[in-house]
Amino acid sequence: MLITNGTLITWESPNRILENHTIYIDNERIQEIGPTQTLLAKYPQEERLDAKGQYVMPGNICAHTHFYGAFARGLAIPGPAPADFPEILEKLWWSLDKSLSHEAVYYSAMVCLVDAIRHGTTTLIDHHASPNAIAGSLDDIARAVEQSGVRASLCYEVTDRDGPERAQAGIEENLRFIEYVKREHPLGGRLSAMFGLHASLTLGEATLRACRERVGEDVGFHIHVAEHPVDEYDSLHRYGERVVDRLYRHGILGPRSIVVHAVHVDVREINLLAETGTWVTHQPRSNMNNAVGMAMTEGMLRAGVKVCLGNDGFSNAMWEEWKAAYLAHKLWHLDPRRMPATDVVKMAIYNNAALATQQFNCGPIGVIAPGAQADLIFVDYHPFTPLTPDNLPWHIVFGFHESMVTTTIVAGKVLMRERELLTLDAEKIAYEARQLAPRIWERYHALF
Repeated sequence: MLITNGTLITWESPNRILENHTIYIDNERIQEIGPTQTLLAKYPQEERLDAKGQYVMPGNICAHTHFYGAFARGLAIPGPAPADFPEILEKLWWSLDKSLSHEAVYYSAMVCLVDAIRHGTTTLIDHHASPNAIAGSLDDIARAVEQSGVRASLCYEVTDRDGPERAQAGIEENLRFIEYVKREHPLGGRLSAMFGLHASLTLGEATLRACRERVGEDVGFHIHVAEHPVDEYDSLHRYGERVVDRLYRHGILGPRSIVVHAVHVDVREINLLAETGTWVTHQPRSNMNNAVGMAMTEGMLRAGVKVCLGNDGFSNAMWEEWKAAYLAHKLWHLDPRRMPATDVVKMAIYNNAALATQQFNCGPIGVIAPGAQADLIFVDYHPFTPLTPDNLPWHIVFGFHESMVTTTIVAGKVLMRERELLTLDAEKIAYEARQLAPRIWERYHALF
């Protein structure tokens, strides 16, 4: 397939913006980029996809999300509003996850994947929990991922908060799915697997040891860390050490593992994350919503930590996360110089792309270059000031909007063309989800 008549934003390093260039795609990858007339002459019989003057750029990547939270939208929390993050966990998330059936797990993923395709997010790293539907839950999500055509990494959240039997079931679900992915996708592809852990405050010593002992060095962990001070104080009280130190002692950190949030880590913990090559994901919209504070993201980047950008289950419109990161740190620090758009790009583009490339083991992701995966979006943006590689980050923060995404492509397959979804029936999925939601909410309210 040839993609013609577009202006290419390559997100190489350094980034290039190429006019009058065409992309040749074959076997899921970008095979060649060159002047339009050259490639049209070279591949005269190839199918052509006309970008109609739009920007063509790599699809967005979400480094941390929760599909299972989809049915929280519009859900009424009984009693007074939660006063802090621990209450939000108790009143909302730890009751909603208990209310999910296998059908609900599947449709939670489906509605999020519709959202992702529409908004140009082509790769997502998910973290799942459904204590009353553990075994096979990752298969439910994987089925939705396969049908959608997007790229996703999945794991199940192991925790002690629901008792030892469910903790063990979570361990087994992770291991089973990891082996499934290795067996069915040995050369990489659109499905990947990690080993999920909830957070230090709900994981005892025996469970952490069991997880480390059962997981090979080729598999990374995906765990929430110090989202709220309670996680740090729990670890200090029970184990005499801070969370990152505890995870380091258990061998959980490393170049294949993801630490989520890291809002309340100290300088030594940041250094440990850098020394071990552990990935960190930043989710500013969630942090603001839960009023937990802002991580020392800029400092982490300076210290060499590989900080990425996720959404923690918010909408899969990743440019909204860019804008939140850009603005929130300025307000948090009362300093308009904080969190320049170049730092947002480092997280959302370059670090996210490096993480996705590692996760899926199928060649470069998140760049327009020969050999890279053909994960692309068309953006109907018409700037009224010059747009260059140098000022593009600020155009995205102040000008781009998810509604401008008209076409979404993953692994060379068109998933949405001119805003029409081709792999999923969005109307049917929304209808089924609406029928299911009252039953989920009824089970949720029965827990109070």
